[in-house]
Amino acid sequence: MKLLLVEDEEKVAHFISKGLEEEGYAIDVAYDGRRGLELLRDSTYDLLLLDLMIPEISGLDLLKTIRSWGNNTPVLIITAKSSKEDVVKGLDTGSDDYLTKPFSFDELLARIRALLRRSKVTDPHILEYKGIVLNPYSRRLHVETREVELTEKEFLIMEIMLRNTEKPLTRKEIADYVWQNQTDSTNIVDVYVNFLRKKIESVTDKKYIHTVRGTGYVLREDDEKV
Repeated sequence: MKLLLVEDEEKVAHFISKGLEEEGYAIDVAYDGRRGLELLRDSTYDLLLLDLMIPEISGLDLLKTIRSWGNNTPVLIITAKSSKEDVVKGLDTGSDDYLTKPFSFDELLARIRALLRRSKVTDPHILEYKGIVLNPYSRRLHVETREVELTEKEFLIMEIMLRNTEKPLTRKEIADYVWQNQTDSTNIVDVYVNFLRKKIESVTDKKYIHTVRGTGYVLREDDEKV
């Protein structure tokens, strides 16, 4: 899972980011609202941790802006502003939860896990299989929390495989799905599957894509590459 923390207090940001990295999360940090917006414009995140009192662009204005874009990334506000009015403003603007400083790291982790579970439940379009997560909106693939950049064809191959996990797919089935019946060659499937397999195996010791002799390919998890 990839998170973004927007927090201007460097000591707090370091404490949170270091702890989350140790828990296995990938995390980017922005120290002001303007940089936070740039990252949210250019990248896709599973969760945004947002301080309200940040320079350049306030947390509330940042939140209003990304919601106006149609960005539905779950947002956990973390701030010293604890009045009911501040809480209501944050929730009404589009945040999903609110955590007041100071807080324990265990509570922060629990809130993060809850928001990530909730976002998965409400979005059935996310495709997952044993450490692999494919997001059809951002067109991004994560393997054991590490992002793998895909071409359009590689994305479509990954998509059909995730829709048919542990079921052998013929080369023709893959070609018809990816190239929309515009190619008669199944050799091109071998080329692109090989590209995809190498990218995945560059970030994990597990082997996911297997050749089925005389048929095609299957997506199945093995503990180690062979």
